[in-house]
Amino acid sequence: MAEIQTKARAVVIGGGVSGCSVAYHLAKAGWTDVVLLERRRLTSGTTWHAAGLIGQLRGSANMTRLAKYSADLYRGLEAETGVATGMKQVGSISVALTKERHEELLRQATVARIFDVEVHEISPQEAKAKYPHLNIDGVVGAVALPLDGQCDPANIAMALAKGARMRGAKIHEMTRVTRVTTANGRVTGVDYETEAGPGHIEADVVINCGGMWGRELAGQNGVTLPLHACEHFYLVTEPVQGLGDLPVLRVPDECAYYKSDAGKMMLGAFEPKAKPWGMEGIRKDFEFDTLPEDWEHFMPILEMATNRMPLFETAGIHTFFNGPESFTPDDRYYLGEAPELKGYWIAAGYNSIGIVSSGGAGQALAHWITEGEAPFDLWEVDIRRAQPFQKNRKYLKERVTETLGLLYADHFPYRQVETARGVRRSPIHDHLKARGAVFGEVAGWERANWFATEGQEREYRYSWKRQNWFENQKAEHMAVRERAGLFDMTSFGKIRVEGRDACAFLERISSAQMDVAPGRIVYTMFLNENGGIEADLTVTRLSGTAYLAVVPGATLQRNLAWMRAQLGEDFAVITDVTAAESVLCLMGPQSREVLAKVSPNDFSNAAHPFGTAREIEIGLGIARAHRVTYVGELGWELYVSADQTAHVFEALMEAQPDLKLCGLHTLDSCRIEKAYRHWGHDITDEDHVLEAGLGFTVSRKKPAFIGREAVLRKEQAGLDRRMVQFRLKDPEPLLFHNEAIVRDGRIVGPVTSGNYGHFLGGAIGMGYVPAKGQSEDDILSSRYEIEVAGQRHEAIASLAPMHDPASERVRA
Repeated sequence: MAEIQTKARAVVIGGGVSGCSVAYHLAKAGWTDVVLLERRRLTSGTTWHAAGLIGQLRGSANMTRLAKYSADLYRGLEAETGVATGMKQVGSISVALTKERHEELLRQATVARIFDVEVHEISPQEAKAKYPHLNIDGVVGAVALPLDGQCDPANIAMALAKGARMRGAKIHEMTRVTRVTTANGRVTGVDYETEAGPGHIEADVVINCGGMWGRELAGQNGVTLPLHACEHFYLVTEPVQGLGDLPVLRVPDECAYYKSDAGKMMLGAFEPKAKPWGMEGIRKDFEFDTLPEDWEHFMPILEMATNRMPLFETAGIHTFFNGPESFTPDDRYYLGEAPELKGYWIAAGYNSIGIVSSGGAGQALAHWITEGEAPFDLWEVDIRRAQPFQKNRKYLKERVTETLGLLYADHFPYRQVETARGVRRSPIHDHLKARGAVFGEVAGWERANWFATEGQEREYRYSWKRQNWFENQKAEHMAVRERAGLFDMTSFGKIRVEGRDACAFLERISSAQMDVAPGRIVYTMFLNENGGIEADLTVTRLSGTAYLAVVPGATLQRNLAWMRAQLGEDFAVITDVTAAESVLCLMGPQSREVLAKVSPNDFSNAAHPFGTAREIEIGLGIARAHRVTYVGELGWELYVSADQTAHVFEALMEAQPDLKLCGLHTLDSCRIEKAYRHWGHDITDEDHVLEAGLGFTVSRKKPAFIGREAVLRKEQAGLDRRMVQFRLKDPEPLLFHNEAIVRDGRIVGPVTSGNYGHFLGGAIGMGYVPAKGQSEDDILSSRYEIEVAGQRHEAIASLAPMHDPASERVRA
């Protein structure tokens, strides 16, 4: 066994395809002093038994970019390293057995066209011609992607490992990392164990690619890495005469995928209710292990497969395989630096798409580590989306029973998870439930998404068309526009920044002027050095030395980590106070009158202008009323201490019994009518603040703040694209996200977010269009359509908000 060095620039933990890719790409980026430590032998955890499917189309442009990178990389690895990868571009076919699934496939075909992935919509007969063994009874339609493929997963990992070694990286097998060592809030290296005894490597950077072992290892350092192993089943037939190389076939309505390989047929499954595994931990010598067969569990899949692929009636079964794979609470993997510990990086939790993901993920993470910033927006897979409570093992065991099956479930808009619910609740949760609330979940928070009427079922009936709550949303929406509505937004992330340098710190990291009078609310961006938007938030000055920053609940951990990373030598304390206060949002033209019934304070424009916050009496208690809005109407966000929230809610409902309770779906439909941007969809860290149309949040007077130079450069050079709001002329179609924006007959990008504008009378979407060298008139004089599931619908475009463009209602 080669001697293990005592110092390295980076240590990669785990020798599956993820770890090998990270080591390969770090070495390729010039970090030759890289060591990979594998507890047993390379690929011996999950990689060796992966199916090796290479599907390039993913749910967003950047995830598709990573998958396409993987495919391109794997095609060239054999020539580079001499290791055969088994990479074959056999293509793929997905078939639909229902109209709803066909709609999903057609929408995916539109996404493929946006992201420049070759795609063909094919009939059942054309699918049969490409796949002779397929029984097309019940098949409604299909989609083919000719550049998809398959590979040998273990050899892909071995090729990456060899490529890493060729560039100077060292790889040691039978070397188990026992602990990541730390000092002063950052990693210092790793302790390990071999047959020869223990050892230590000093390192600046440690990357946890530990797969299903990763959570336990991360937990030793207080790092949140929520994942859990599940049993994953497939079977392989005896050789089938004349089988040949067929496309990968997916039949998601039957939870199945099929792959021909070496003359045999593989059938794999993503069953609706999975079996978690490893609840008591994974034994130290686990290596190339299989789990016990469970024919009873797999039989429903096999019975459907025998009908769909009649060759299974006669072909003998060569292998029935069961092996563990790790899954996450939201079916997305984790990349990035852990917010709890500097220098601790993660690439894990691949949810059965580790082979197609790891090439691109390794390249992106290596860029992030070596360049100090991600190559593009990676929020979908950012480790900072994980919530601390999600490392709870009972929570994970329950949740992953569902997430495995969600890979092949219908991906309906607004689909809600059903397991491991109720962890985080507002103080008025039961009040809302009693009044018809139907809850969704974000970051563990139970949030009222819509309110059922008396006698109406309190469940979602999913569809790509109008769902069963569409009219409920309309009633809530129109109440906000015409009267008043009340939202529970307790899930907002609330961050208190206080201390001698609080003002100076916020001035440095905020785009807007922060040295304002106490009581002023500032809408601002946190920008990066490229002018991209790290956060979109309001900051209220509470006193000379204290501020309150309010962010979306889903981004709280990310925002906290980013702020703390920027703190430097400033004397300020950053505290998460989310649980201390609830937020009740009273919005609408009659909100002033409603407040007057429960509070003696003066809410007139003169006494309480827009953009200010002050303490008020309300009911028998005290609250802080912030006059801001995310729905585009007169209104107040009422910040109430958690202990008084139920009382304040009861006082409001008693004073105004017909006050309309509103859910998050209505909040979203109102905000999109006003063209308010949504972080994570319309704006991200790679979207320039000026191109997003948010230049008004950027101070030109401040001499210095993060991103200032990028703003000045863009102002001088001109915009390459502009954020535009769209309304479909036909009131029937719906927009959700990732429909195609068609400008003068050519697809120019995706709809970044969509909802129905009940006040404006049609579906509303947001999205970027090319604008280099173009005036506003040039942009607006084009003809726009939105492609929805292959059908194009004429759209009206606007650069100004279609609802209340001058914000007269907001300031009424």
